[in-house]
Amino acid sequence: MKEGGTEAPIRHPIGWQDPGYTDAAAIDAELRRVFDICHGCRRCFNLCDSFPRLFDLIDESETGELDSVDSAGFEPVVDACTLCDMCFMTKCPYVPPHEFALDFPHLMLRYRAAKHETGQVRFFDRQISNTDRNGKLAGAAAPLANWGSKRSNTLTRGVLEGVAGLHRDVELPRFHAGSFVKRAQTPVPRATDAPAAGRKAVLYATCFVNYNNPGIGAAARAVLAHNGVETEVVYPECCGMPQLEQGDIGDVAGRASRVAAAMAPWIGKGYTIVALTPSCALMLKFEWPLILPGDLAVARLADATVDISEFVVDIAKTEGLAPGLEALPGGIALHLACHARAQNMGPKAAEMLRMIPDTEIAVTERCSGHGGSWGVKRDNFEVALRVGKPAARTMAKAAKEHVASECPLAAKHIVQGMEALSGEDMEIEAGAPPTRAPRNPIELMALAYGLAGGEGTAP
Repeated sequence: MKEGGTEAPIRHPIGWQDPGYTDAAAIDAELRRVFDICHGCRRCFNLCDSFPRLFDLIDESETGELDSVDSAGFEPVVDACTLCDMCFMTKCPYVPPHEFALDFPHLMLRYRAAKHETGQVRFFDRQISNTDRNGKLAGAAAPLANWGSKRSNTLTRGVLEGVAGLHRDVELPRFHAGSFVKRAQTPVPRATDAPAAGRKAVLYATCFVNYNNPGIGAAARAVLAHNGVETEVVYPECCGMPQLEQGDIGDVAGRASRVAAAMAPWIGKGYTIVALTPSCALMLKFEWPLILPGDLAVARLADATVDISEFVVDIAKTEGLAPGLEALPGGIALHLACHARAQNMGPKAAEMLRMIPDTEIAVTERCSGHGGSWGVKRDNFEVALRVGKPAARTMAKAAKEHVASECPLAAKHIVQGMEALSGEDMEIEAGAPPTRAPRNPIELMALAYGLAGGEGTAP
């Protein structure tokens, strides 16, 4: 047996349909096995807050070893895991095919699945995760919804914190009266003489782009049309990442089956499925096939799915990009999202933006700290800012005109972190927090092309 794995990590199917998957004693035994290995290794100490919590829990126990730790103390460790997959992909030497076979994120998922099965997920946590319903309702009254969720609205934000557990100072996503799917009904002129004119793509809108930031979708359509790509916008429903965070694997499996069935005809007609946010791409490519390993439609969808940055880079390498890119003065500070890195495709957003001429790109790979719905909660927001502080500091010191992240939620959270840093005694100019709204990399490509498709956060 090797001390540490030297082979590429592999993942095993998630056995959520096995009756023993949510057995409390079996889960506790596996937690102790894994935590004991983590305690002896500690390479992941500087990732999320799960590992510091685990190591403090053990170090402060009676014996300083796991044998004197009560299992009740595991809950905060599990809660702090945001399923970012960075420990599995970049740090842990004991992931499969190593004999120890550690998969820390999927073990945290198993713990949460047991909690979900026994009804221990809080009511408002379940409501927050219903993104399609929330997007439709809030979109129907977007000005009112956005007024109520503004950080400056101390009355409503106090109520949201007390009732729903959303921290009063966190920047919440805004909603749009017109979804991306509706807006996409208006045709976009396509350059039929561009090098990639033979390509066809279905844009999987994702819940965030559809309801919260249609500008990302508009930018993607514009850039692809300029490069000759024929596009369709399809959005059957949310990918289920919010439900996965809560351990509701059965719900995610249902979504996977329905979305795969809806996409199957498009795949059959030769369309590539392009996901517009990295978390959704990760779900379609990797998580769904592990949840439904025998579903051929899910497998076909996984094979046909690419991330938007990955797709543009492939066009550039295969056919060549259409001309017209102009420099973006002031440069770009780019954050590579964890769920983009977990796709094991390389830093595609950075590759794409470096195709913009005479534009300096400063890249950070540190965690934003947001963690999906985790970072917006009252009990987590301050921790999320602390975890994301290195990323915020790096991007603030870069002092670029544009701030971008592949993850729209991470982008907003990093900007909040940069705001917090501006008052500290460090080598950051007073004006470090960006005056421009953070953007998605594909929006910056549209901007460099001089195309329509802005940040799109106003209702």
